[in-house]
Amino acid sequence: MEYRIVLSRMEFRALHGCYELERKVGNRFTVDLELTAELGDAAVQDDVRKTVNYLTVYEVVRMQMRITQHTIERVAMNIIEAIYAAFAQVRHVKCTVSKLAPPLGGKLEKVSVVLEK
Repeated sequence: MEYRIVLSRMEFRALHGCYELERKVGNRFTVDLELTAELGDAAVQDDVRKTVNYLTVYEVVRMQMRITQHTIERVAMNIIEAIYAAFAQVRHVKCTVSKLAPPLGGKLEKVSVVLEK
């Protein structure tokens, strides 16, 4: 049986961006993750060791957000690859990385990239 785990609006300050100033002063970002995983044994046996640990997922995302990239597309790909490396039970990942208030010369709440793999 497959289960879906969702972590919403994890917020980070990071140095991602195309412009040198963005990579120096940083910006606020959010990450949303939706993981599909085989977790039947964890549910039946009530065994946390057989599930996808949310704290570990958060730490994986936090570590990836610390690695400066030029594009949020690369950030999303790195997060997905790291999730697959950390959890054998994961079958599908949907990752949304959003840059809040991007410096585009006008008022804009956010720009987001959604990647599924």
